[in-house]
Amino acid sequence: MTRKQRRLVLIGSALAVLVLAVGLALTALKDSIVFFNSPTDVVEKQIAPGTRIRLGGLVKDGSVTRGDNLQVRFAVTDGRHTIAVAYQGLLPDLFREGQGVVTEGALDQAGLFKADSVLAKHDENYMPREVAERLKQQGHWRPDDKDAGAAGKGTMQ
Repeated sequence: MTRKQRRLVLIGSALAVLVLAVGLALTALKDSIVFFNSPTDVVEKQIAPGTRIRLGGLVKDGSVTRGDNLQVRFAVTDGRHTIAVAYQGLLPDLFREGQGVVTEGALDQAGLFKADSVLAKHDENYMPREVAERLKQQGHWRPDDKDAGAAGKGTMQ
């Protein structure tokens, strides 16, 4: 093999390894790039217990129960599926039933989502764009919300 041929083989091999590494990295990160998973996503993806995720949707009406030591239980729904959530700590001031919420935590073996943080929507007009779009897709968009509101124009608390 000539010097030029060896150099071309080396460059070709290096490029092939680089493409393979990028492909594997993108495949591994595919599910973790999501800002949050709706209850339907959690059910359809069959997320394993103990896997840390963000769960987003609406706080189901009538589902909030408060216990001792700042313990709170509520349900997050997207209209199709509902997941029970347990949280211990202070809730954001704007947390209430029927409002958008994103929680961080993991499912336990019984299917209860144990949250270690709860984020509520910022103001009366804000709803995360992804939540608004999923609600529209599933036909559960509230008619008093004219559009995605200021979807994407606020910040989460």
